[in-house]
Amino acid sequence: MTKLIIEGQRELSGTIKISGAKNSAVALIPASLLSDGKVIIDNVPNISDIDALDEILVYLGATVKRDETSINIDSSTIINKEIPENISTKLRASYYFMSALLGKYKKVEMYFPGGCKIGARPIDQTLKAFKSLGARVTESNNKYLIEADELIGTTIYLDMPSVGATINTILASCKAKGTTIIRNAAKEPEVVNVAIFLNQMGARITGAGTSDICITGVEKLGPCYTEVIPDRIEAGTYLIAGALLGNNLKIDNIIPDHLKSLTSKLKEIGFHLDISNNSITISKTDNLKSVNIQTLGYPGFPTDLQQPITVLLTQCNGLSKVTETIYENRFQNVKYLNQMGANIEINDRTLSIMGPTSLKGEEVYATDLRAGACLVLAGLIAEGKTIINDVDYILRGYEKIVLKLQGVGAKIELQ
Repeated sequence: MTKLIIEGQRELSGTIKISGAKNSAVALIPASLLSDGKVIIDNVPNISDIDALDEILVYLGATVKRDETSINIDSSTIINKEIPENISTKLRASYYFMSALLGKYKKVEMYFPGGCKIGARPIDQTLKAFKSLGARVTESNNKYLIEADELIGTTIYLDMPSVGATINTILASCKAKGTTIIRNAAKEPEVVNVAIFLNQMGARITGAGTSDICITGVEKLGPCYTEVIPDRIEAGTYLIAGALLGNNLKIDNIIPDHLKSLTSKLKEIGFHLDISNNSITISKTDNLKSVNIQTLGYPGFPTDLQQPITVLLTQCNGLSKVTETIYENRFQNVKYLNQMGANIEINDRTLSIMGPTSLKGEEVYATDLRAGACLVLAGLIAEGKTIINDVDYILRGYEKIVLKLQGVGAKIELQ
């Protein structure tokens, strides 16, 4: 079993370069199937989630070439066949194949997607969109058959601004007849990245990044080149590490505007940030103020940073509160933080965090991707040795996390 071993309380200094966004790349790769030509996606993070998507592409018959940072995909040779359970359940983002194949072939057959167990994570909004476009959905034993004689553009109202449902609706609508309008769409930068990619292929999408997105269907989508945006969640995680232990720690290759909800909270806590066009430099400081945080869709505070920032709040003076509005099961890290010495109480979807408390190294378990990132941060500031089990969750979303942290002074290794 792979483990992370961390010797805590080491100063972090230097530069961490941020990789391409996981949450963007895992949508761009399935979206490539809509092209009738070859596509190149650059700045792709080398993480296990990308490996899982690569496996699905190859299974379907696509020609895939990868190097350290890019992926070349020729989908002209694919066969639209059932995507089996053993590969569809490796990650949540497999369901983007559902909408891409439906949009291109008007039929898809695959099993329910996998991913971290952080709540119910239903796909009802995605299925609602498919049905609104004219598709028939049949579900049996966790397998979906979705087919349509043709897809017809319409107005679709999402019950909540879900990133997954928004992207799936865009993918299914690109080759539909007429115009589709998505109301209450997610505004996340990853949605914009996908829309730009599709427009570069020849799609007609406007409004991405707002709550109303308009897609006018086209018959063909051609070859293109695009880049994955920098990962704002990875950047935020390392910014928090810099807040805990940094001595002029520079987080480079980022888009600062994507991090405003986090940087505003860091300033409220008491940090000074040196923000440039594509980097932020941060150092540890004393006398941290407690804050209240509520997760929301973009541009609100991201749910994916809720678990990591909880570590920082254990070091603030007084009572901080964190309310999780997106996923109901995203507090699995709290048990282990308390085991390490934190003082955190859970009341329904709200955490009450009393600080500051000293953390001590313990043997803990990563229960999901962002809980794992939280425990890495806790291990970095803890006294003594922290052992993190089930680190495959962490490797799903953080490219070269060990090398990046070692490069700025952390004592961390994979065993």
